Amino acid sequence: MRFTRALLLFAAGAAQAASSWSFDDASISVAAKKGSDAIKEKFSQKAPLTKPVGLGSTDTVKVILTAKEDGKAKRPHQAFVTIKEQETGLEAPFTLTVKDTGRAVVQISQKDLPVQFLLSPKPLKASVVIGSFGEARAINTPVFDIEIQTDPNAPAPKYDAPLRYGKKPEIHHIFRADPQSPPKVISMFFALAVAATVPALFISWLLLGANVNHLAKALGAAPLSHITFFGSIIAIEGVFFMYYTSWKLFQVLPVAGVVAVVTVLSGTKALGEVQSRRLSKER
Repeated sequence: MRFTRALLLFAAGAAQAASSWSFDDASISVAAKKGSDAIKEKFSQKAPLTKPVGLGSTDTVKVILTAKEDGKAKRPHQAFVTIKEQETGLEAPFTLTVKDTGRAVVQISQKDLPVQFLLSPKPLKASVVIGSFGEARAINTPVFDIEIQTDPNAPAPKYDAPLRYGKKPEIHHIFRADPQSPPKVISMFFALAVAATVPALFISWLLLGANVNHLAKALGAAPLSHITFFGSIIAIEGVFFMYYTSWKLFQVLPVAGVVAVVTVLSGTKALGEVQSRRLSKER
């Protein structure tokens, strides 16, 4: 008795483990826009169509089948017709509308397909996918091929591949050439124009009645301050000249800083001496 019960339990478990989804009464029809059926073929899990089905720009493919679980018509939780492009492996699922009796139907036209499918040089692979909750095995069965037939009078569809992140060609930078100095003729012209202001300054002093008799008093009262102050002004001009001809900025800055300090210190004493003479009303 125990042996018989164990044998029955084993048989029931094996039968349950062997159950799977399937489909029956499957057919495919291609209808033109006017509604007449161009072709109608039947297929099954074990006997898929051997010849590709042509799909024109105005045609519609209609797939009808009955889903079954363990040989009994039943409504699954998921049922699709998937179409795959052979070269790229791109797939597009189309949901089957399934009734409680397991009767399922789906319609597919060119406008429903991705652009990549319309440009495929090979027939598209169509499969039926049925699955549900429970222990019954799902199925993914190739059933037929679809050959896209584009309209020769219509412009070919265009597809722009999306931007992908990856290795790019090496970029070779071309840097701008170093700035060039102006022509020497222009530089000499402006240098002479600046130098001409020096004699013009002395001539202006003579015409305006500048008193040079105080030069001896100034040098006698603060010789170091006046000489250093005047020399620092000439030194600043020399720094600018070196910067224009050959020095770099980081060569000019420390020298200009030292000369500026000397100018401030010596100029304070030199101009203070001049102020003291003016306060004493010396002309």
